[in-house]
Amino acid sequence: MIGTVLGGVGIFLLGMILLTEGLRAAAGEALRTLLQRFARTPFTALCTGTGVTAVVQSSSATTLTTIGFVSAGLLTFPQAVGVIFGANLGTTSTGWLVSTLGLKVSLSVVAFPMVGIGALVRLLARGKVAQGGMALAGFGLIFVGIDTLQLGMQGLAERLDPGAFPGATLSGRVLLVVLGGVMTVVMQSSSAAVATTLTGLHTGTLGLEQAALLVVGQNMGTTVKAALASVGGSVPVRRTALAHILFNLFTGALALVLLPLLLAGALGIAGEGDPAVAIAIFHTSFNILGVAALFPFLGRFADLVERFVPEGVPTLTRNLHPSVVEVPAVAVEAARGAGIAVARELFHEAANALDPTMGRRARDPRGGQEESPEEALRRIRSFLTDVPSAHGSGDHFRRHLSVLHAADHLDRFRRALAEDRWVDPPMGNRLAGVLRDWIRSSEEEGPGPEADGLHSLAETFSQARKRQRAQILAEAVEGRHDPSDTRRKVDGLLRLDRLAYHAWRAAFHLRAAAPDRSGAEWDEDYVSTTAGEVSVVGRKEGEEKSSA
Repeated sequence: MIGTVLGGVGIFLLGMILLTEGLRAAAGEALRTLLQRFARTPFTALCTGTGVTAVVQSSSATTLTTIGFVSAGLLTFPQAVGVIFGANLGTTSTGWLVSTLGLKVSLSVVAFPMVGIGALVRLLARGKVAQGGMALAGFGLIFVGIDTLQLGMQGLAERLDPGAFPGATLSGRVLLVVLGGVMTVVMQSSSAAVATTLTGLHTGTLGLEQAALLVVGQNMGTTVKAALASVGGSVPVRRTALAHILFNLFTGALALVLLPLLLAGALGIAGEGDPAVAIAIFHTSFNILGVAALFPFLGRFADLVERFVPEGVPTLTRNLHPSVVEVPAVAVEAARGAGIAVARELFHEAANALDPTMGRRARDPRGGQEESPEEALRRIRSFLTDVPSAHGSGDHFRRHLSVLHAADHLDRFRRALAEDRWVDPPMGNRLAGVLRDWIRSSEEEGPGPEADGLHSLAETFSQARKRQRAQILAEAVEGRHDPSDTRRKVDGLLRLDRLAYHAWRAAFHLRAAAPDRSGAEWDEDYVSTTAGEVSVVGRKEGEEKSSA
């Protein structure tokens, strides 16, 4: 019996994992688009968080996506709090799925074919279709797990008396709440814990109040996972975790205080003969009450969390937390945001170095960053190698690759900037001005600045390099320059050409990797993979010199 119960929990958990991973991979772009497009006001953020979580059956997936958007600057923290509230509401949908379908209708006849068909699709198909097959198999396994749980719980019900569980005393209630929290921590899923509780209630192993207290504990138990996940995390990660913890503790306390009233109301709606549905109503109702109580004060709640977790010393890659890697589309966007920050830092330093009117005093990077651009670029590349793209769409792969290209061009820009060579003052001033224009545009809201100005300047500098190089060499032949002066001026022209070119290519790829861009716009530095080798085409003429 115990083995059957454990097996049922395991099958249910496996089904949840496959369903979540399959839907997230198949609809990752849609998930990102939904959150970005509709989570603009607190109310729409709440509705979006609820709907997305109900579909993917994972509040963790919604929360991680939200963290990535906050990290990338696409959502403000108050908007993210609305999504978090919605994710807590959406996760109660599992209780409804179990109580209205899993326990009332034997779906084994349908569930097993779903598992078989889904597995075959996963093996034989490719891309999103394959991931959809995995989600289908996971959905079937959820109902197989519920059936197995019922079988095991029926055996336990014959040997266990609900009266043997803690009674209606204060200590007994606290013990049941703690036990519910432990179930969530051990199973690593509040959905699995709630499903187990509902099955126990349905088979008579648990009483109604005992099940309600366990569900309260299971709801609060998710805070342990959030706290552990935030250890060593970035500021957005820790703020999101704290908001989740405070909300769940508040709703749990509210449920305990109003337990008799909420249970009576749930029973009145569901009827005495349907306790599992009553618990699903109870679970949803105390989360709704928590949202209703805190939502009018969402701005103040967000301010409180931000005071508890203040912004520390800024670093260029502060938002590249390992947990974000679990949602590839969001991870790439977070890396793009870090790339824009590095570009802003390098372009600012270059503009100050190239424009003589700024003087040597202004050559230090802005903002007191503790992380150098070189270190930041190394971390961006390392972070992106951990982001999976094999299961993503073609556009996702190209965005991923574009950010890597941007990091490469920024590193080449950094190395060219470090060279101490002569600069033609008019050309240096022009480049400094265009770089400052790009910096100003990058600080505005939106997907990032266009690279048109840098593109035009790079083309101009390329032509100027060829023309002036020939002119300088001709003057050297005429004896108007000594050899060292000739070399100094030619090297200075080549350096400016490289700076302009790599600035343009970095800016181009950072813009091309934005979520609002399609793969059709990704036209240069095209990468083709053949026989396991990666080749880069579309390089500018003379790139072999400028990349040295």
